[in-house]
Amino acid sequence: MSHRDERRDVIVVGVGGMGSATAYHLASRGVDVLGLERFDIPHTQGSSHGITRIIRRAYYEHPSYIPLIERAYDLWDELAEETGREVIHRTGSIDAGPQGNVVFEGSRRSCEEHDIPHEVLTGAELNERFPGYNLPDDYRALYQEDGGFVVPEQSIVGHTEAAQAAGAEIRAREGVHDWAPTPDGGVRVWTGTDTYEADRLVLAAGAWNYKLADALDGLAVPERQVLAWFQPDTPELFEPDSLPVWNIAVPEGRFYGLPIYDVPGFKLGKYHHLGEAVNPDSYDTEPNDADEVLLRDFTEKYFPKAAGPTMRLATCMFTNSPDEHFILDQLPEHPQVVVGAGFSGHGFKFATVIGEILADLAADGETDHPIDMFSLDRFE
Repeated sequence: MSHRDERRDVIVVGVGGMGSATAYHLASRGVDVLGLERFDIPHTQGSSHGITRIIRRAYYEHPSYIPLIERAYDLWDELAEETGREVIHRTGSIDAGPQGNVVFEGSRRSCEEHDIPHEVLTGAELNERFPGYNLPDDYRALYQEDGGFVVPEQSIVGHTEAAQAAGAEIRAREGVHDWAPTPDGGVRVWTGTDTYEADRLVLAAGAWNYKLADALDGLAVPERQVLAWFQPDTPELFEPDSLPVWNIAVPEGRFYGLPIYDVPGFKLGKYHHLGEAVNPDSYDTEPNDADEVLLRDFTEKYFPKAAGPTMRLATCMFTNSPDEHFILDQLPEHPQVVVGAGFSGHGFKFATVIGEILADLAADGETDHPIDMFSLDRFE
């Protein structure tokens, strides 16, 4: 048993974007929940930081995400209202690329299938409407007015405080070393300072999840990612009311970016930056010249008015599944253990609804949300 308290209903490992939302949804239902975070709350060691994160209704990755993003939007608005924190900002979103490219075509398909209002623009029309962009004239862009960004650090603080207000116990700087099933179908969890028991366990430890569940080894692979903030020559073109968030496919790869917010600079990154799979405990967290050159070369070509002095560089991690779709499931051999993993660089916008889903699975063993495509058995 715990050295401090009685057995809990649920222990949540990781109190980042997904874990804090899970703890909140569990606690708000009256579930006795303990959240354990190895770092600070919030922190900059994993995947749930970076000032701003894109949210968009148009979803080129797969139309099946649309019901989840619709619910996520509702929950972001509810979190903002409940906490008084501005966790979501609507700027509009752009998904663009050469005609026929999946970024544009997939976004258009998702909007058409789900009756999401949108506009289709040529590259020339996009550049004229939003002069910060400099795409080839014959590119195609989908504009959707509800896109924008969420604020990860504020979101984590908001979910954590709301969870605590509902009765959750949250402990930072207490990393989980191991866990094991108990004979009665629960779990025992060991940290660096204590031992706890619970009926259910949620693994929401981001890049560290695979170290806590053998079933995720090779299915939730951490990857080093680098972000840049460059100071625009004409900052007024890159403010939230002038620049929609964007995903763009170009010959150099797939890039994404956001307007200036809270810190100096126009923010951007490249999906799967340099393709570096890493150990989250021992990778190079310091950005280097090659990282900066890659992002600056893109900016000079496609956003030349933003390619001023470097304001900031930062690393984070993607945790990729083989098909780049999420993993939301119970462990086959231990159904009392729920996992949220493999968010593959596009998960944070869903944090609110993923927290609801993981809470459903932990509390009820099932959810009404459509998550069949996110099951572990698809990899068998």
